[in-house]
Amino acid sequence: MAVEGRPFQLVVFGASGFTGQFVAEEVAREASGPDSAGARLAWAVAGRSREKLLGVLDRAARKLGRPTLTSEVGIIICDISNPASLDEMAQQAAIVLNCVGPYRFYGEPVVKACIENGASCIDICGEPQFLEEMHWKYNEKAAEKGVYIIGSSGFDSIPADLGVLYTRNMLKGTLTAVESFLTVNSGPEGMCIHDGTWQSAVHGFGDQNRLKALRKQAKHKPLPIVGAKMKRRWPVSYTRELKQYSIPFMGADASVVRRTQRYLYEKHEESPVQYAAYVTLGGVTSVVKLMFAGLFFLFFVKFRFGRHLLVKFPWLFSFGYFTKQGPTQKQMEDASFTFTFFGQGYSHGHSPKHGKPNVKICTQVKGPEPGYVATPIAMVQAAVTLLKDTPSLPKEGGVFTPGAAFSKTKLLDRLNKHGIEFSIISHPEI
Repeated sequence: MAVEGRPFQLVVFGASGFTGQFVAEEVAREASGPDSAGARLAWAVAGRSREKLLGVLDRAARKLGRPTLTSEVGIIICDISNPASLDEMAQQAAIVLNCVGPYRFYGEPVVKACIENGASCIDICGEPQFLEEMHWKYNEKAAEKGVYIIGSSGFDSIPADLGVLYTRNMLKGTLTAVESFLTVNSGPEGMCIHDGTWQSAVHGFGDQNRLKALRKQAKHKPLPIVGAKMKRRWPVSYTRELKQYSIPFMGADASVVRRTQRYLYEKHEESPVQYAAYVTLGGVTSVVKLMFAGLFFLFFVKFRFGRHLLVKFPWLFSFGYFTKQGPTQKQMEDASFTFTFFGQGYSHGHSPKHGKPNVKICTQVKGPEPGYVATPIAMVQAAVTLLKDTPSLPKEGGVFTPGAAFSKTKLLDRLNKHGIEFSIISHPEI
């Protein structure tokens, strides 16, 4: 990707936010060693407060064992409510790493500024409505400008999206359907998530009609079903292979994977894969606890006052899983995730037009704490891939999912080297 005339290859926007500070630390870690060309990564942090941005750089320097980073990292004062400042930021960057959410409220001005000023943009959004709306509104404009707008490049939804593609590549036949099961493991101090994610969920569920209207307006034809149609599980089901109960995963993964499959089918005539996403709960006690939390959530989210209460008291309505303080360092160090993918399809020489799938495969993606360790790793490696793997990217710019943008690149190899590991659990079995 060309960066001529721009002082910074990467700019972390919202670097002083809860997630942004960890993304800035990961960029600092990536920039601490020379790249293959022998040059260091040129980068900057951007936000409203110079004092807070300096604090982020000081913290990153301490974690890297460096005396300071301020002499080698740029600082850009930028406010989401000031379009001129967004333009100025975008003009200085090859790629903007946007960490300012909820994206449904604050994401579009950044996308617009990047496209108008010729900068690419990567975000870590897990909000299907925003992601799909940006594609619908800006895909053609981004293509005209030759820039790449790549959403959901954090835990939502790089492990799921690339996990499906990895499973397809490992099958060596025709993969027709995949179920993924997310398991999040915590240490003795438990786990919690910063309430920014909770706010996105509250507003997303409270405005589902807008997403339905958007999809209707897009007028997409249903993707063809290759082979047998995948059966959907009950809202609460027991997974024998994992010996755990599971429920449908309500994040962005299903939306993102579906968009990737549509892109690969329409642009490259690749056979589309059916996909369903689930999250494991453990035992019966966890199921009952979640059912109560879910009932409260679904009731209150329907009303404006209810949404106000949910946003104001996240710890109360989520049984302590979401807090305004976010996880402690110890909680993050002890946490990890595992995505398990069960795929089925047809081996070479067998036609999907006749009979049931005759081959199965199981793969996994494992990584560290998902929200504030794995997400920065995924986002930064996506940005590095966008910088370095230009010949393997889609020829034209546009608004992409991670799978659509990076399916031909070395992103998966980079993730493996940085602790997000893809592996085969069982090879295809007939």
